[in-house]
Formats: sequence, structure tokens, C-alpha cells
Amino acid sequence: MSFHSGFVSIIGRPNAGKSTLLNALVGEKVAIVTHKPQTTRNRIQGFVNVKGGGGRPPGQIVFIDTPGVHKPDSPLGRRMMREVHDALEERDLVMLIVDATQKFGAGDEFVLDLLKRVTSPVFLLLNKIDAVEKPKLLEIIDRYRQLREFREIIPISAIKKQGLKDLIDLVIKILPEGPRYFPQDQITDQPERVMVAEIVRERVLIETGQEVPYAAAVKIERFEAGEKLTRIAAAIYCERQGQKAILIGKGGSMLKKIGTSARSQIERFLGTKVFLELFVKVRENWRNSEAALDDLDWRQEPSGR
Repeated sequence: MSFHSGFVSIIGRPNAGKSTLLNALVGEKVAIVTHKPQTTRNRIQGFVNVKGGGGRPPGQIVFIDTPGVHKPDSPLGRRMMREVHDALEERDLVMLIVDATQKFGAGDEFVLDLLKRVTSPVFLLLNKIDAVEKPKLLEIIDRYRQLREFREIIPISAIKKQGLKDLIDLVIKILPEGPRYFPQDQITDQPERVMVAEIVRERVLIETGQEVPYAAAVKIERFEAGEKLTRIAAAIYCERQGQKAILIGKGGSMLKKIGTSARSQIERFLGTKVFLELFVKVRENWRNSEAALDDLDWRQEPSGR
């Protein structure tokens, strides 16, 4: 049977479950997940290799997680939305994921408007069905059918991995014949230093209160990989001195908590012991500064490597 492959973009509103879905499909954590909206800031690719059999062709699916669709009010927000627009260009398939527990609103209309220029097939994924009664789910399906024609409408629960096998079957069948784009043992194209920075940022988002998360960014300043020990220095950027005080905590308690939990995850990810140094730096109003955004962009090579 011929080999199928292609690129599939996952889009949706903040907190719809895009990153949770990507991790569940890949079977490993390649995108950070928190309960706070707009956790994902860049496109993240995760790879799923599919075995053929039972009428299903073998193949490779490249899933692209994207920032939550929103109306941007800052240079950072505009960059995040550029990531979404780029993910909609020349894709083999687009998957719109919707939180079925939330009422349909202006944000959903905004997402549907984005899809008007998409020429590739679109799947609608109704997520969190484990928390929705069947009559309500049928109402949601009927409403979306009236708003747009979808190639498939698939109820899923990303967190409980319900409906994902059927989803993979439908995706691989719709993708064209093509090559294997990435090695079979590779699950993402993100560099190690990017994954490490994201792990640290995830711990910041989880451990701190409402005042800090959106103002936090993490940059790896040193990454020295060794067979048994990896030395990493990371700077956590915030916008105000008050946020810096929260991140450090009394006697350094918060920074230690963030570092301890991040280090254990990084060690599992890298497969080595890790010496992790964290610093907190204030860069006022960095989300509204193009120069600061360029400097903090993960695509830039870190110093000290």
C-alpha cells in the first residue's frame, strides 16, 4: 500500500485543547500545557508515524500546533497571529478544535472567518466531550454544520484520548501519497534548548499568580551538553520589579520551586543530569517592543554555546 504523508494544522481559540491534543497524538510531551490561555506562542510541529493495515495506509502526519486565535492588542499578539496565518498556508488539512463545554461566541465567529480563505479540507474537532451531554453535543454539531461545510466532524476528548484513533485513521486516509519528511524516531523539530526554555516557562505559568504569566518570557543563555551532565543557564524575563519580586519569592523560594520542578522535567527530556541556573531580569514593556521580541525570539542562537 502506498505511503501517505502531509502537514496538518491545528487551530482554535485559546484553551480549546490544541497542545493537549498534539501531545496525545504524538504520545510524548512536545508542547507545554497550562490552564492559562495563550500559553503557546509559536508554531510547534509534532510527528506521528502510522502503521498500515485494515484499510489504513502507512504514513507520517506532521501536526502543527498554533497559538490560540485572538484579536491581537500588542506586537507579541500580532506575532502570535502571524504564526496562525502562516500555519494555514498550503496545508494538506486544517483541524479546527472547539471546546464543546463553552458557549458559541464572537471568538468562534472570528476563527470561522479565518477559515474562509482556507482551500484545504477542514475537520471540526469537538473537544472535551467527556464533559458534555449527548443532546448538547448534537446541538453543537448542528450549529456548526449550518455555519460551514466541514469534511469531517469528530467528537474527541484530548485529555482522555477518546476518539483519537478514529481521528488518525481519517487524517492519514485524506493525506496525499508522499515521502517520510522526518526520521521515524523523531517526534518534533524543536531544538533541545527551545524545549528546555518552554519547560521553564511552563513552570512559571503554573507556579505564579495572575500578575506574571503573560509578562514572562524565557531565554536560554547557556546550554552546555555533556554525556552525564548538561549545564543550563536560563533568564526569566518580566516587565516590572513587582513581577520580579514574585518570581524570586521570599528568600528565593519561588525561583527555587520553579527551578526544582523544571529541572526534573528537563532531566527526563534530555536523559542526563542537569545543572540549572535561573535568573530573573526586568525588561520593561517587552511585549510591545519589536526589538525586545527579536532578542527573545527562540529562533535566535543563544550566547555561550
